[in-house]
Amino acid sequence: MRSTIDIDEKLLKEAQKITGAKTKKELVNLSLRELIRKKRKEHLISLFGSPVLNISLEDVKKLRKDEF
Repeated sequence: MRSTIDIDEKLLKEAQKITGAKTKKELVNLSLRELIRKKRKEHLISLFGSPVLNISLEDVKKLRKDEF
């Protein structure tokens, strides 16, 4: 999907330097995956109240399928 967006050039260059992403597309996709991973982790922590989780793999799979 093609989109036109206005991105802060300083942020873009710093993010590319830190991540090693070779293209803007790679950087945006990586950034979106990381944001989703972070938000899912925050959601799990809010559900269980601690960053140390005592849940099964099946519980995690179910939570990944559920939208929050």
